[in-house]
Amino acid sequence: MRIAALIVAAGRGERAGGGVPKQFRPLAGKPMLSWSLEALDVSPFVERILVVAGDGDGERLAALGVTDWVVGDTTRTGSVRRGLEALAPDPPDAVLIHDAARPGLRQHTIERLCRALETVQATAPALAVADALKATDMERTVTADVSRVGLWRVQTPQAFHFAPLLRAFRSTPPEAAFDDDLAIARAAGMSVRLVEGDDQLMKVTMAEDFTQAESLLGQSAPCVGTGFDAHRFGPGDHVTLCGVRIPHEKGLVGHSDADAAWHALTDAILGAIGDGDIGDQFPPTDPKWRGADSAVFLRHAAELAAKAGGRLVHVDVTVLCERPKVKPHREAMRIRTAELLRLPLHRVSVKATTTERLGFLGREEGLAAQAAATVVFPA
Repeated sequence: MRIAALIVAAGRGERAGGGVPKQFRPLAGKPMLSWSLEALDVSPFVERILVVAGDGDGERLAALGVTDWVVGDTTRTGSVRRGLEALAPDPPDAVLIHDAARPGLRQHTIERLCRALETVQATAPALAVADALKATDMERTVTADVSRVGLWRVQTPQAFHFAPLLRAFRSTPPEAAFDDDLAIARAAGMSVRLVEGDDQLMKVTMAEDFTQAESLLGQSAPCVGTGFDAHRFGPGDHVTLCGVRIPHEKGLVGHSDADAAWHALTDAILGAIGDGDIGDQFPPTDPKWRGADSAVFLRHAAELAAKAGGRLVHVDVTVLCERPKVKPHREAMRIRTAELLRLPLHRVSVKATTTERLGFLGREEGLAAQAAATVVFPA
């Protein structure tokens, strides 16, 4: 099933204050919208992410690396309609519609929704109402007790089979406004079932909500893994480190491309999530990996971290050798690593050192690399 994600971020969020739309305000160290973008970006279920934003938000989106976006409408319903129409020329099988004001999206919620779409046309995460409910008049005088049995607080993303949802929106009057997209789906006769929600998926509406959201997002457990790899020199005219080809009078001998830096980093990520090592994931006895690009290994480790519910937040690589000199290539190595792992450049460190001519490294018989990776898990 091809699944697209639609992030609704066209509102101005004036009640939240701050002078800029709330989806671009900093939250726990980065713009609120980034939290949803990153969660959906690492999901193995989501093929495309489309953002619906305000007409003047182009520069803000570009700063976040967003290029796939459309201008929204004056209402949320209208903005969703525009997003669906933008997806229609190459329609996915299903779509997740998510509010940028809910930054606490985690992988288990995305998976529950996508699995539910195998048996229903529409679904959403929801939490059972736990508090007592009262009806009041305009003066807040209680007029009735309301049973909470069977009542749920519905969150986003809300997930739908794309074709029937698009038909439902096209048949809805342009001026219509609904509380959420499930209401439109139900009105069109689509089958709807709720899945378990997440307390972390709170909606940020008022200025004071930022403090609570930061508290929820900050409840995390950082796990640090380390890795080490070494390769001997052999015939060749270059070495590959962090995916960068570096001229040298010798090459590195290895089953794959012998990128010791990325091999060490792959092991560091696997160590942080407790999932074995690179040899377990890609056995050197398997001819399929002969000469393989180590980007495959590193990307796989990052995907495993995301599937485990973790978020890779920082990596540090140290190359140990006399030659070739790494410093002239260090920025290219950082950039390549940051791009592959989809990390900000300031979260990627690459260094080099020598062993003062001691040992096999000092004799220039080979080179080595060690690495550390930090993966953050919800507490």
